[in-house]
Amino acid sequence: MTIQTIILAAGQGSRMRSALPKVLHKIADKPLLKHVYDTAISLPNNQITIVYGHGGEQVQQALSGITAIWVEQKQQLGTGHAVQQTVEYIADDSKVLILYGDVPLIAAQTITHLLDQVSVDSMALLTVTLADPTGYGRIVRDHDNQVTRIVEHKDASKEELSITECNTGILACQGSKLKAWLSRLTNNNVQNEFYLTDIIQMAVNDGYKVVTATVTDENEVLGVNTRKQLAHLERVYQYQQADALMLHGVTLLDPARVDVRGSFTAIGQDIEVDVNVQFIGNNRIGSNVKIGANCIIKNADIADNVEILPFSLIEDASIGQNSRIGPFARLRPETELADNVHIGNFVEIKKSTIATGSKVNHLSYIGDSEVGSHVNIGAGTITCNYDGANKFKTIIGDGAFIGSDSQLVAPVTIGKNATIGAGSTITKDTPDNQLTLSRVKQVSVENWQRPVKKG
Repeated sequence: MTIQTIILAAGQGSRMRSALPKVLHKIADKPLLKHVYDTAISLPNNQITIVYGHGGEQVQQALSGITAIWVEQKQQLGTGHAVQQTVEYIADDSKVLILYGDVPLIAAQTITHLLDQVSVDSMALLTVTLADPTGYGRIVRDHDNQVTRIVEHKDASKEELSITECNTGILACQGSKLKAWLSRLTNNNVQNEFYLTDIIQMAVNDGYKVVTATVTDENEVLGVNTRKQLAHLERVYQYQQADALMLHGVTLLDPARVDVRGSFTAIGQDIEVDVNVQFIGNNRIGSNVKIGANCIIKNADIADNVEILPFSLIEDASIGQNSRIGPFARLRPETELADNVHIGNFVEIKKSTIATGSKVNHLSYIGDSEVGSHVNIGAGTITCNYDGANKFKTIIGDGAFIGSDSQLVAPVTIGKNATIGAGSTITKDTPDNQLTLSRVKQVSVENWQRPVKKG
């Protein structure tokens, strides 16, 4: 049976105190709504409809790459009213699932279990038991423990307020039944809103059984209404990611101080990660990799036996086996390092390839370059690749030795096994196997007096 998921994402989120629509606030650098969408789209044969309202154009633009039907709720008149806007898209023979764009941590396994409870004579409701149910709709049951209705907190009697089993708002039922019940909704309540929860009592009155599934971790169904709740769920999500990494065999020296803001295409064995490391985007990490404290790893491809020392930034770059990076190194986009490469402290590499066994160990900038194998680049060396308008390439042959404090003014080629004397400014191609240097004559001034402070 086809699944049709309706994600309600029209709320303004006034308690966030933000110009940004609530569902676009982020957990792990991904909008809340995208978290929900990604979970829903993982289900097979699932057609997704998103109900938008406040900041609708901004919401659609932020999620422009997804496949979904977008439906506008022009007036926010309650959850029931929001679902009513989607009626023309609901197929009679589908299983309809209701999710919320501000409930980001709902798990696919929970949804699948809920959908399994839907049949021709039953609908399914997800509930949670809370120590403090303030603000939540309560699940009212009869003497046979069957669900009879849901009462909203503001409409509940004193006795009903003592109930701790709460409605999460997440439910599933057959499309034909949902459409029939939606057509009968009224707004005769304190809020003058059309409550989706009213369909529960309608279902019972029509002879349909309401089957419940209960989540054991309340964080899975917590919504975001304030910055504090957003921060709480960020930490919950990061603990989940840390647990997943450790199950893959990654050693985290402090699981509370590692952030994952993306995914991994592959994770090897015996990886060690120190504190305050951020993984952003899509990363591939080989085996026996050691990552020091305070590193940022973004869209990186890191081979086996690599050591990344503290305070290094790796972005859209690949690192070959047995290489050593940092500390305080920066690998910028389109950097490709072969095996056994050393990139040292305060070195920046940009859009360059560095072949096997080469070293750039201190205080250097290498940009738009092809560096051969077994090259040694001395401290303070820079490739002058930009003339203020255009970028130019530097080519350094195998076995070259670049002396400290050299400037290689591109476009320029350094020959194989060439040596560049320290302090040189190289503006022309240099031959293989020769020493090239450019220095002004050194002079010493006799009888020179060092300046002294006046009076």
